[in-house]
Amino acid sequence: MAASALVLLNRLLAKARFRHLQVLVRLSELGSVKRTAESIGMTQPAVTQLLADLETLLEVQLFHRHARGVMPTAVCRDLLPLAQQSLSGLSATAEAVVDRAQMGQGVVRILASTAAINGLLVRALPALSQHYPGIQLHVQEAEVHAQFQAIARQEVDLGLCRESAVIPQAWTFVPLMDDEFLVVCAPDHPLARKKTVTWRDLAQATWLITPVDSAARHKLDELCQRMGVSVRQSQVITRVTSMTWAMLQQQTLLTLVPASVFRQLRDAGQVVALRLPERLPYAPLGMVLPLRDVAVATRTVADFLLAHCNRRP
Repeated sequence: MAASALVLLNRLLAKARFRHLQVLVRLSELGSVKRTAESIGMTQPAVTQLLADLETLLEVQLFHRHARGVMPTAVCRDLLPLAQQSLSGLSATAEAVVDRAQMGQGVVRILASTAAINGLLVRALPALSQHYPGIQLHVQEAEVHAQFQAIARQEVDLGLCRESAVIPQAWTFVPLMDDEFLVVCAPDHPLARKKTVTWRDLAQATWLITPVDSAARHKLDELCQRMGVSVRQSQVITRVTSMTWAMLQQQTLLTLVPASVFRQLRDAGQVVALRLPERLPYAPLGMVLPLRDVAVATRTVADFLLAHCNRRP
């Protein structure tokens, strides 16, 4: 009879080690016992033994063996997110301990949306690093829902995103930077030479559109409905910034994007924003902070971003 969940949990607490998790993750990534052993500085028999130990503890098969190596089973794929999060947390903890031992001022884990990275962090962080060299910043890209999930798991100190209708309990949203939608294109697009474009001009152009669940798509659909027009669409639908930029360079296309997302490319002259008949405001970018017990380093970073954006209260 299979062991109960409680029995398996007690076995893992008593006998599982971080090495087991490391082998699980690396073997899933590399698909080879030999390469896994080389990557973590172990012998092949030691890796094989650790895997056998873990399979015995859980009473399940974690990998399918085949001629070219191994492949994760469905159970293994279920375990991987937990193993990856545990190793990531261990790595961050090690860096924090070293930073503190070297008299650093602390570690701040930041999750930021694409818009917040391009519109805010690429400008603010170099200056912040110069002002506060003792603060170590761990920056990862994640949109608002992923940020809130990380907050629930206590894996983030500061989130940067747009305001959401629901904010995690005991956290608050602080606006930092206004934003708006722009119609952008390559500098050699025919409409780029016009001082002001009309809705008729826009309706006759071909558009690179974003997925149906994106804010830019909602805004474009709203404009088309209000003006009583429809637009020609390219065959590609994407919200990936690099792909959007490549498409604009290679084809005669327009696209509707938040100014924050394309700020770097616009400043570098790689895309231009058309002069529209009216402005198209969009929700501001801001930061999500704990309401209380904010670490000194996190508060320092938050205050710097407020000052950088001229939003200091």
